[in-house]
Amino acid sequence: MTSALVVIDVQNEYVTGGLPIVHPPVEGSLERIGAAIDAANAAGLPVVLVRHTETDPTAGIFVSGSPAWQLHESVASRPHVAVVDKTLPGSFTGTELESLLSDRGVDHVVIVGYMTHMCVDTTTRQAMHLGLDVTVLDDATGTIDVSDDLPAALVHRVELGVLGDGFATVSSTSDWVAGLA
Repeated sequence: MTSALVVIDVQNEYVTGGLPIVHPPVEGSLERIGAAIDAANAAGLPVVLVRHTETDPTAGIFVSGSPAWQLHESVASRPHVAVVDKTLPGSFTGTELESLLSDRGVDHVVIVGYMTHMCVDTTTRQAMHLGLDVTVLDDATGTIDVSDDLPAALVHRVELGVLGDGFATVSSTSDWVAGLA
């Protein structure tokens, strides 16, 4: 199996911008995302950073070129093979991600990043539909409160439960890293 790490939307918008990640706490998830990138690089796995890009300057969030749109330093400063810009929740829609992975013979993607219930979910399902094996690192993803009766911790837990029921293997970062050794 040839694996790649796909790091979704680890952008300032989710750390210091308008959509701060609530669960798991963003500092902890950033630390684990960094650990996953370091482990992937040490194992010789390609690391692909995905960035949500809004081209409409009046959109308010993820506006191309804005400080909030920038990749967070914790991922941007680490080695990676590519940055893929997307405009929709799915990292494969309208992007070169599929061909980038195919050109490297990748048949398994490990997914980390934000938001669990939106872009992580959509990308996981797309990858599975493309015939890729998928692993989602549960503690290296995160989300926001959707509403008063859908707090982030509940959304995160339910979403990972759904993804683990036929779309992906759900693992902790430490277990995945240990499996690389």
